[in-house]
Amino acid sequence: MNRFSALLPRLSLMILCLTSFDAALATAPNIIIVVVDDLGYGDLSSYGATDLQSPHLDKFFSEGMRFTEFYANCPVCSPTRAAILTGKYQDLVGVPGVIRTHADNSWGNLVDHAVLLPTVLKQAGYNTACIGKWHLGLEAPDRPNDRGFDLFHGFLGDMMDDYYHHRRHEQNYMRLNDETIDPDGHATDLFTTWACNYIDEQSKQDSPFFLYLAYNAPHTPIQPREDWLKRVQAREPNIDESRAKLVALIEHLDDGIGQVLSRLDEAGEAENTLIFFTSDNGGQLNVGANNGPLRDGKQSVYEGGIKIPAGVRWVGQIPPGTVSDFRVLTMDIFPTACEAAGIEVEKSWNLDAASFLPTCLGNDQSELRDLWFFRRREGGNRYGGKTIEAVRRGNWKLLQNSPFEPLELYNLENDSQEQNNLAEKAPRIFNELSAALRQEIQRYGTVPWQ
Repeated sequence: MNRFSALLPRLSLMILCLTSFDAALATAPNIIIVVVDDLGYGDLSSYGATDLQSPHLDKFFSEGMRFTEFYANCPVCSPTRAAILTGKYQDLVGVPGVIRTHADNSWGNLVDHAVLLPTVLKQAGYNTACIGKWHLGLEAPDRPNDRGFDLFHGFLGDMMDDYYHHRRHEQNYMRLNDETIDPDGHATDLFTTWACNYIDEQSKQDSPFFLYLAYNAPHTPIQPREDWLKRVQAREPNIDESRAKLVALIEHLDDGIGQVLSRLDEAGEAENTLIFFTSDNGGQLNVGANNGPLRDGKQSVYEGGIKIPAGVRWVGQIPPGTVSDFRVLTMDIFPTACEAAGIEVEKSWNLDAASFLPTCLGNDQSELRDLWFFRRREGGNRYGGKTIEAVRRGNWKLLQNSPFEPLELYNLENDSQEQNNLAEKAPRIFNELSAALRQEIQRYGTVPWQ
């Protein structure tokens, strides 16, 4: 046998593997994760709002699955975003609190060894893009292009001081990859346009794409476009002015998401695209947010701070018009996207998350975990650099909503508004959940966040 003949089996195997890889790519869906900022549980018409119209998201839910028990990993921005993109509890990737411009008020640092979803998808042949708000690092190696995104077109920082000028602490964090840019227009319109342009470009390519589309609306400042505000005030003549501004900002956001969905249709990509929609935390009450029947809001580990509107659409795969009470955490999006893409989750990633794709596809599924943890670190006199946290098991929820107040225990089955503290009446449950929480905190302590 000559040398070439000896290589034939190996070459045949390589050709077979490449062919299989190409075939897998051809059937792998595009994946879009839409994350909005501070949207309250009751601030869409499909979640009970009566003074607000959200036709595009309502239609999105009607074409897929809407969740009633979907939870953010944290009641504030950076930690939830870190959890979504890593499939891990935020403390275990170094982001227990908000990452900010100034070091003396920044409470997280994304660890270098964290495995991010765009990196995983990119290695599987996806083109990857982050459009909108990043909020996981301002400098290398923590910018989107450093962490697996082929394209970044958006805002590096935490919040904009103005939706039109796109500054934070007088610094311009708007970027096109590494280039500082200064575009004109309302941020919601810019992110929508950039997302639509990306879909147009990728629809001409052979490979699937992953788009992480993170709007900063309806985060403060509550600064809607004037035409949207006038539209709301004309329709709702008795609405409070601050509420009207928030409603207008949300309706404008809904319209932008509708444009993105329409562009998918026009590009012929709708049936081959799995779309997740979620908020990073609950609504901010002091600017007029509606968290429905839930207690409290953003910043809080009561239900109003962590229970969020969310849904999934995959035309032809997810039964339309489905409403699910299956419980999910935002970090569970990571392995769900991997499973849909045909990517096997590696043990070395040490994910805390679990796929809920079977539920999305209409199949029965066991609860994803026995214990559900929520945690946040923050500064100022209200928190003092300490943490607030909660743990849930079944319908029992133990929480400490201030680092300076005692632990509280609630049974959500018959006390959904968390009014009846059972800490003294159910000592066995209290002690079991308290011990579980302490053990989890010890686990978090192995990872630096500065």
